[in-house]
Amino acid sequence: MKRESAIYQAPDLSVFIARERRLILRLRTPRLVQEFLRSLPYNFETEAKSCASFRRVLQRNCAHCLEGALVAATVLEQHGYPPLLLSLESQDKLDHVLFLYRRGGRWGAVARSRDPGLHGRKAVFRSVRHLVLSYVDAYVDSTGRITGYGVGDLRTLGRYDWRFSERNVWKVENYLIEMPHKPLKTSDSRYQFFLNKYKEFKRRYPEERPEYFENRHQWL
Repeated sequence: MKRESAIYQAPDLSVFIARERRLILRLRTPRLVQEFLRSLPYNFETEAKSCASFRRVLQRNCAHCLEGALVAATVLEQHGYPPLLLSLESQDKLDHVLFLYRRGGRWGAVARSRDPGLHGRKAVFRSVRHLVLSYVDAYVDSTGRITGYGVGDLRTLGRYDWRFSERNVWKVENYLIEMPHKPLKTSDSRYQFFLNKYKEFKRRYPEERPEYFENRHQWL
């Protein structure tokens, strides 16, 4: 299936160190990157908040959602995918960031999350909005509900070093917060149904994360 991408020159592979090059050459597809991100411990930021670059994530061997999206962007731009990020806004201000890709005219995502339902999606969605809707039910927990979404292009940051910086790349986070988001209206009754379902699930299985969603066939 032919990939679709804008005309864009990613950094030459020679600028990466040997370990990074080996990883990039091995992770040739969104699915392989998703499997790699799932293998990384989740960054719960127990010591301090962070927004690590691709290089720092590999050094520390952990990632939260935005850090995982930057890893996916760095790797997959070497395989022809533009560095696009999808930001999901939530009513509780606990937003989620994913790498957004397009293949064969359809949209998909790669992501790292504490919740299985918020990981990546296959490229089967005809619009970004339809992709976002696939996350609505899985986003519902005791406080979470998607209220809007936006697409950011890391190319707009110019020479800002979000790939290799040894410091936190807060400019990326600020860019995502400040960029326009489209409001998303969803069913109140459906939200209440999944809120009740989540509460009952956590009552019975307090240490588990729900995977009871009907769209699991769309998960990456």
